Amino acid sequence: MRRFRIIILICLIISSLNSCKDENNVIIKGELSNLDSPDVIVTHFSTDILTVDTLRISKKGQFSYRTFIDTLTTFTFYFNDYNSSVVVFADKGEKITLKGDATLPDLIQVNGNAINDDLTLFKKENETLLKQRAELLNSMKIDQLENTNHGLLSENEKIVRLNSLNHELTQKAEDFIRKNPTKIASVILINNLFRDTENPTTLERVLGYLEGEALIFPLTEDLKTHCNKLKLSAEGSHLPYFQLVDTKNDTIRSIDFSGKYLVLSFLSATGVESRDEIRVLKNEYEKLNKDSVQFISIYIDSDKYPITSISNDSIPWITVTEKKSWASDIVETYNIRYVPYNILVTPEGRIKRRNIPAQEVRQAIEGATKWS
Repeated sequence: MRRFRIIILICLIISSLNSCKDENNVIIKGELSNLDSPDVIVTHFSTDILTVDTLRISKKGQFSYRTFIDTLTTFTFYFNDYNSSVVVFADKGEKITLKGDATLPDLIQVNGNAINDDLTLFKKENETLLKQRAELLNSMKIDQLENTNHGLLSENEKIVRLNSLNHELTQKAEDFIRKNPTKIASVILINNLFRDTENPTTLERVLGYLEGEALIFPLTEDLKTHCNKLKLSAEGSHLPYFQLVDTKNDTIRSIDFSGKYLVLSFLSATGVESRDEIRVLKNEYEKLNKDSVQFISIYIDSDKYPITSISNDSIPWITVTEKKSWASDIVETYNIRYVPYNILVTPEGRIKRRNIPAQEVRQAIEGATKWS
């Protein structure tokens, strides 16, 4: 009898352990069309460790992924050799499904819990807009790879069209957030569509809609911190302090240029766009009064240091090569996400314009001088 009881106890323990495993188990299944690669790569963080798994896709575009988690986790699935991806939110014990076109990742439907369902609903309600945006982005990507232009629209017309579609999409998202202030999906939309805004006022406004569960979600606190950081280098704010060492090994500080218009240009040492930017900036610089303006070009994406190609450009103003590149303090402080990127600062030390086109620098300075 005692032996029988021990066997029963062992069976109960094994059953309990299996039950715990099932509770922590998450299953994500997908069925996608237009897959060029036979594999799907899936990544997620588990106790601050990045886990990367490779999934084999069936001939019908189907795959299945099973893993163990103990809290709400963000999974990223990459398709077609990392050319497209979709984000999935899953908690322990859930079964999630993906369905859609791998070439239109923004339209892939993800279902299985409230967050995914709500985001998929937003996709369905804005399917036409998202499809137009995705097709335009795909066209622009092909243009860049082949160094040509496809379609009826010119490159500039495509950029204008993309900006228009993005603006319309953010309006739709803000309307969704305003109507669903307690949903976690609203926080996700803010992070996806408003985090990289040039204007922190917009980010601050949409964050102000959040209530209840969404308000105390960890990502919300991160977005608030990010918003406060954006304010430090936003248009109208006082120039954040910087100290740099230029290519002549001289130390330059932000306070050294008070009383002058200052143009900060962030550039690439190898990019074609940055070389074109320098040519335009030179043209603007030549026509300006050197006593009232100073240019500083900061190269932030060099693989090797020092950058030897700068001297060939014969730049007549201060140049800086940042050893830490994208990890440098000034990139973080000034919220620089891409190059080329120009910032215009007034003689009073306030940021007048962010992301000002090079060809508009002289007009902006002379216009402000005329009316001052």
